[in-house]
Amino acid sequence: MHKLTFFPLGNADCCRIDLENGKKILFDYANTRDPADPYDLRCHLAEELRGDLEAAGRDSYDVVAFTHLDEDHYKGASEFFWLEHADKYQSDDRTKMEVMWVPAAVITETGLDKAEARVLRAEARHRFKEGSGIRIFSRPEKLRKWCDDNGVDFDERKHLITDAGGTAPEFGLGHDAVEFFVHSPFAKRLNENEVEDRNSDGLIMHATFSVGGVQTRVWLMADATHEVLSDIVDITTARGRTSRLDWDVTKLPHHCSYRSLGPDKGTDKTEPVAQVEKLFETHGQDGCIVVSSSKPIPSKGSAGDNDDNPPHRQAANYYREDVVDTPEDQFKVTMEHPRKAAPKPLVIGIDAGKATVWKRATAAGAGAYGASAPRAG
Repeated sequence: MHKLTFFPLGNADCCRIDLENGKKILFDYANTRDPADPYDLRCHLAEELRGDLEAAGRDSYDVVAFTHLDEDHYKGASEFFWLEHADKYQSDDRTKMEVMWVPAAVITETGLDKAEARVLRAEARHRFKEGSGIRIFSRPEKLRKWCDDNGVDFDERKHLITDAGGTAPEFGLGHDAVEFFVHSPFAKRLNENEVEDRNSDGLIMHATFSVGGVQTRVWLMADATHEVLSDIVDITTARGRTSRLDWDVTKLPHHCSYRSLGPDKGTDKTEPVAQVEKLFETHGQDGCIVVSSSKPIPSKGSAGDNDDNPPHRQAANYYREDVVDTPEDQFKVTMEHPRKAAPKPLVIGIDAGKATVWKRATAAGAGAYGASAPRAG
């Protein structure tokens, strides 16, 4: 059995993936809880992760992915992880990253205003220069100038770069029962001679898990806008790879923001653009699970209902009404699971019955499941 764990962190992201073979993967890390506030309901992410590693007899993750350098995707990472580029980030209580996954922008980005973002950029650059312990997701041309300016032999680093439309070589269906297909960063061809780089976009992946010959597909969408998702749908469809759009579990982009669906919030429900509607309604499988890594969804007329920041009630109404449209489908909010007054990590098990939300988890890590309903796809 594989497991996905989403942590209650407010409007912030961290997903731990535990593979059936014992390997561990982390997508983003944002330890947002205020330790000085006894009423803060967000979990203490560092404690949660350390406890799990200790129970597994480990001090490292096989892969840690930072989808992009927004603070709600990396907060506290410089205190938690062993970083190779400087001695001050190395101590016995720190967690190691065997391989770091980042979009090319983490290497090339300038003008970062947060010190911790600059620390992670330094770590990614160090690993890339050393030629090990990192994978960059990008069109290779984007990194050439940076390599030239920094005395790095680009051709000797090509094996560390994976473009959109490929799969990350660290894992495979044959030996790990999981495959990570890269949708973004990508380049959009505007015409025969003009290409629009989208390398500033975050890392967006489509994971396929296999158990007993049954495949379960999971979207990890970072903070994708509706424009980016529309391009992904168009490009993937044009290339005849529509199975790479199918999904059983989706981690919604940007904390249930309406901007991931369409340009207008709407009064009571956001109307998605055509491509995003297709992605969510046509490619979602029976018994799907939609995860919003966010604060509780505001009620109509509440103080948070007029907030420009997500989560947006109108977007949530679309998912609840048009995507989660059978009794077997589920819409889960990390700060509402299992209840608003006491949120706990959301655990989704993946086995031959596809994806199922754990109803509870014991201290020993065992869990109870709801009955798996028949699923299509």
